[in-house]
Amino acid sequence: MKKRISIGLIGLGTVGGGVVRLLRENAEVIERRLGVPVVLKKAADLDASRAKALKLGKGIYTTDAKEVINDPDVDVVVELIGGYEPAKKFILEALRHGKPVVTANKALLAMHGEELYRAAHMAGTSIGFEASVGGGIPIIGALKQGLAANDIQSIYGIINGTSNYILTKMTDEGRGFAEVLKEAQSLGYAEADPTFDVEGIDPAHKLAVLANLAFGTPVEFSHIYTEGISGILPEDIEHARELGYKIKLLAITKVVNGEIEARVHPTMLPEDYLIAKVDGVFNAIYVVGDALGPAMFYGRGAGDMPTASAVVSDVMDIARDILSGSGGRVPVLGFKDDGRRAIKIRPIGKVRCRYYLRFTALDRPGVLSKISGVLGKHDISISSVIQKGREAGGAVPIVMMTHEAVERNLRKALDKLDRMDVIAGKTVVIRVEGGE
Repeated sequence: MKKRISIGLIGLGTVGGGVVRLLRENAEVIERRLGVPVVLKKAADLDASRAKALKLGKGIYTTDAKEVINDPDVDVVVELIGGYEPAKKFILEALRHGKPVVTANKALLAMHGEELYRAAHMAGTSIGFEASVGGGIPIIGALKQGLAANDIQSIYGIINGTSNYILTKMTDEGRGFAEVLKEAQSLGYAEADPTFDVEGIDPAHKLAVLANLAFGTPVEFSHIYTEGISGILPEDIEHARELGYKIKLLAITKVVNGEIEARVHPTMLPEDYLIAKVDGVFNAIYVVGDALGPAMFYGRGAGDMPTASAVVSDVMDIARDILSGSGGRVPVLGFKDDGRRAIKIRPIGKVRCRYYLRFTALDRPGVLSKISGVLGKHDISISSVIQKGREAGGAVPIVMMTHEAVERNLRKALDKLDRMDVIAGKTVVIRVEGGE
């Protein structure tokens, strides 16, 4: 029996540094749980100052990732450099050497996951990616094992801490998007280029991973409808509050009539819903299974130590397989290869939900009846209306909540309405989940 599990680490950035510290600080509890110690055998990074700051011992640090992959004593390779290349090349090379890999790289998995999963299968080894979604929240393991007996019905996730922080501040303090984004950047909650976070790309990457695990089908990132929060205004947050709702950037996937919905967009949720109460940089994933019913997983979705917790848990899971000689006991995606099947992704035009609409209309007689008339002709019925005071130039904000409607019908109606001379500006649309 092996006396230790040796890992090779590629990337000593925020998460990589957290992994090094966690292996040191929790070495005793890790060994007590596993039966043998987990040690860092080799670590690669182009920035030598990172290795110096972590006080890596002599012979551990290198600038060449190939030294990590080719080291015969390395049992598990951990990739934490992010991005598509050279991360993909390093992972494939490690797998070709028959070495299991642990990664937190959700973007790579969303875009090239199927290739990596096939490579692992062909090599007779595995990939762990618990840290790719929700930071330290154990949602991947839950879908693969804890909920394995369930037919998953739906998943609703707040899985981007940056956007959740921004929306929380806008809601609590009535401030605008640009101002709060600047604050988030100064605090380190948002990148210098925040596009992936605030435009929904990051949570869409994560949703591709979750949907694949939940439904046992490949989900292409390009098929996920994606919309960000940069267009959300304080007045829409205030209108939502008046109506008893909160706005969250939600990642949604569910099965509807044999097809999978997979979409990321700002969503109005009843303010008393549990997931609507998740604020700040925290993440939450709400899962509904046919046997279990609803369950919510909540915690820190980013950061060095929470994410390192997920990385090391994968290392330990793989280590147990190595120690027992039972590699591949749990399929990488939770389904045997012949148990996976292609399921059509439902286009956004077929989605059926409720809608919040804010029109900027000229203050003229009959405007409200004209709007409702066009909506009615497209099978969209109104559940409530709020008409606010006149704005500069004689425009009047009209807020409507609809009953359930089909998205393509709504788009056709708004295309006609937004071209009418009584409508001043593009109509604001926010989808609504729950509450009816």
